[in-house]
Amino acid sequence: MTERTKDSSTVSVNIMDKEFLIACPLNARQDLERAARMLDERMREIRKSGKQFGMERIAVMAALNLAHDLLHATGNSQGVQQQVQQLNAKLEQALAQDQQLEL
Repeated sequence: MTERTKDSSTVSVNIMDKEFLIACPLNARQDLERAARMLDERMREIRKSGKQFGMERIAVMAALNLAHDLLHATGNSQGVQQQVQQLNAKLEQALAQDQQLEL
């Protein structure tokens, strides 16, 4: 059972045909859904590149591509670097949980 506060909820997003439940503040739900769609599109592009990659590698490559795009769009600011580090930590946590589910 997922805990919720009055300021947050659990949002279901689909990435590469897998469902992920993400805790999210109520006012950030649309942004989370847009980010999930963007990640899904980028991961599908990488998969279509013709090379055979596992899901984890596709996710890391997509995250790095998006982080690179973000850094270039914002002029490489310190705040963006911290956000990228936070996103990478969340990605690693999600991948670790996904691996535990497969065991």
